Amino acid sequence: MPAPAPASGTRATRRGAARRPARCLAAGLLLLAVAGCGASGSPPARGPQPGRLPHYAVDRDFSLPASPTWRSAHRDGKLTIGVKEDQPGMGEKNPATGAYSGFDIEIAQMTAASLGFDPDRQITYRAIASANRETALQNGQIDYYVGTYTINEGRKKLVGFAGPYYIAGQRLLVRRDEKQLTGPDGMAGRKVCSAVGSTPLQRVQADYPGADAVAYDSYAICVDNLLNHQVDAVTTDDTILLGYAAKDPAHLKVVGRAFSEEPYGIGVPRQDRALARALDEALVARERNGDWKRAYDVTLGLSGRPAPRPPRVDPALTR
Repeated sequence: MPAPAPASGTRATRRGAARRPARCLAAGLLLLAVAGCGASGSPPARGPQPGRLPHYAVDRDFSLPASPTWRSAHRDGKLTIGVKEDQPGMGEKNPATGAYSGFDIEIAQMTAASLGFDPDRQITYRAIASANRETALQNGQIDYYVGTYTINEGRKKLVGFAGPYYIAGQRLLVRRDEKQLTGPDGMAGRKVCSAVGSTPLQRVQADYPGADAVAYDSYAICVDNLLNHQVDAVTTDDTILLGYAAKDPAHLKVVGRAFSEEPYGIGVPRQDRALARALDEALVARERNGDWKRAYDVTLGLSGRPAPRPPRVDPALTR
């Protein structure tokens, strides 16, 4: 996903009004299924919970001496993988157990196994904010990064990429009973929420001026206000929206065509092309053996949206 742009010129930036929902959502988004934040008798989130594949087969004979990153990790006996910790369905940390779950986590697990590392014992996850991803890769804080990381020209000047492993696109999250708002062309006159200063918000303002763009400090607050009937839709990358829908499929759904294209890649140190090529091979192999689809099904697939066709890896990224 593109990093949020500096906040500017939103038609309705309601930070003060958002404070109460923000506090209510702080504890693991447990109120996604309720009609009102903190309402009497509020039930916990409904719907299926994120799953985990039993185990990814580890390639015990794998060796990649041409990669300095792999050599160092092999010597240390572990991989350090940068991830997100606050994106339901993609990369989320359980505050009670410390366990990570989501589609990006599954991608991290399966690629680590292909590189010869046991996903259950030889991975250390490090949560890295979007603004710090390039620095973390350049400074060797992480071996590679899997976290809704859109491949673009600016980033390719700073880091290397494997993939893409998923093509995301900006879509709309609406209430399950919504009948009229079925895509971006129906946003005119409707309140559409996104994060303050984000690229998705700016795209709505620029390309769909008839929409009533509403900005809050986080997508979680947008979702809370969607369930409270304060806004009509939430918009950002479909992966993030599918994660919220997976948490509460009885009340939320993702609709419409994508109106952007975000190819997600695995970030690697810029000069370590051997590692990028090995990760490409791992992604291809895991797609062919069904692991990619199974990973989708136990994470984003819980939203009810079928798995898309995986994108082809781009060999030009590793030349």
